[in-house]
Amino acid sequence: MLFKFFALLLISFTMHANIELDGVYYVENREVNSSVITQNEAGSFHILTIPGSDYLAKIKSKELIDLLHKNGYKNYEHKSSYVNFVLKSPIDTSFIERRLREYYEKEYENIEIIDIVVEPRAYMESLADDYVVEIRERDYLFKDGTISIKTPQNMKYFFDYYIKAYVSVYESREKIKKDTRLTPLHYMQKKVLLDRFRAKPLQNIDNTQLQAKRHIPKGRVITHSDVELFDVVRRDAMINVTMFKEGMVITFSAKALQDAKVNDIIKVQNSNGKILKVRVTGNNRAELE
Repeated sequence: MLFKFFALLLISFTMHANIELDGVYYVENREVNSSVITQNEAGSFHILTIPGSDYLAKIKSKELIDLLHKNGYKNYEHKSSYVNFVLKSPIDTSFIERRLREYYEKEYENIEIIDIVVEPRAYMESLADDYVVEIRERDYLFKDGTISIKTPQNMKYFFDYYIKAYVSVYESREKIKKDTRLTPLHYMQKKVLLDRFRAKPLQNIDNTQLQAKRHIPKGRVITHSDVELFDVVRRDAMINVTMFKEGMVITFSAKALQDAKVNDIIKVQNSNGKILKVRVTGNNRAELE
């Protein structure tokens, strides 16, 4: 009985949860009905008509909200001033969609792509048989954007796209101080809906020794800009330096004069006060250059 109550409560909450209107809806016909928004064919009603000479029509968001409310849809809200309805172009965008999928899957080790929508920025009756898809370098950080295609005749056409996908990321459990070596106590893995990342999120944090490059707030997705390789040598620490000379291996202690990572070239000071250059090989270990 208790389970049934909570199930009904969840259904009720879902039915009354606010739904934000999209800024753009792509439609198959010039007669635009409410089912484009509500996905309910049975109770569909007319919203507007796209004129025969145009491929786009818009309506004030407030007017559309009032129209939806009048017909029983009370849980819609809006952010933009207008909602645009754009007539879909009768072209095959599957190749562009495939290139986008390949691009995102290359950038993320763990991504689940649910859907990709591609539409030309201007109405197109046809598409060239041969073209190159051009994607900007950092577009993978966003769920939507603009890409272009270029034909052998150097003609360029622009397309808007939207991708719905889930990405596996690492989120900080608590505030992480600068220079802290990251361990599983500092983060948790979770799936998030791709929206907008500040920088590329870390995808495989467990296989690399990392430290915080800056203070990381609690609950933040950890990105490559937040971390760096862990310092295996700390400034003023005593480290073991190995020197190879005439077939012999000589090891001595020296004081590191700076922080360093594996393969860094740093200066150290031996017991006689002499400054030497060494290459870091591991935790508090180095070889004389």
